[in-house]
Amino acid sequence: MSGYAVYVWGSYGFAAVVFAWNLIAPRLRRREILKELSTTE
Repeated sequence: MSGYAVYVWGSYGFAAVVFAWNLIAPRLRRREILKELSTTE
């Protein structure tokens, strides 16, 4: 990769973090919403 490996693997790592966050964040938010709804009733 002629010295670009750091940038390429860094991009892969960043994309993996964003992908993982896109899977985890909605589940956490759903849990918060359900908890909030159960306490208001």
